[in-house]
Amino acid sequence: MTEEQQAERVLAGTRYLVLSTADADGNPWATPVWYARDGQRFFWVSRPSARHSANLEVRTEAALVVFDSQVPVGGASAYYAKAAAGQVAPDDLAEGIAIFNAESEAQGIGTWGLDRVTGGSEFRLYCATVTESWVLAEDGGPDRRLPLATP
Repeated sequence: MTEEQQAERVLAGTRYLVLSTADADGNPWATPVWYARDGQRFFWVSRPSARHSANLEVRTEAALVVFDSQVPVGGASAYYAKAAAGQVAPDDLAEGIAIFNAESEAQGIGTWGLDRVTGGSEFRLYCATVTESWVLAEDGGPDRRLPLATP
């Protein structure tokens, strides 16, 4: 199995990613978010007042990790990425919410209208666009992250 195939397997089998952000002073914060994905773009819905959302207002650099926490020790596979992240721009909201809704419907958890992520709504749609990515080697060797093709 290639590294890209391994990454796809990890991403297809896991519904949450851990989003890592930092505030203006560089203080780190990590949080799980349910996501929908389109290629190298990861979408989620959050409150702008959430710590990770506020961090993205001042620093758009983020890191992502996706992994299956249910596998036995030593059997883990993981996807890692650096990304540029933030609220989805108004002109891109229709496309972004369609991607989010396609996954949401596939998971049986309903859909979101644009009214739920605009105006006076308490939520906004966010996107992280991957700039670099890696997959954890599954060969039983040392903790190695193998680079994936540049997006």
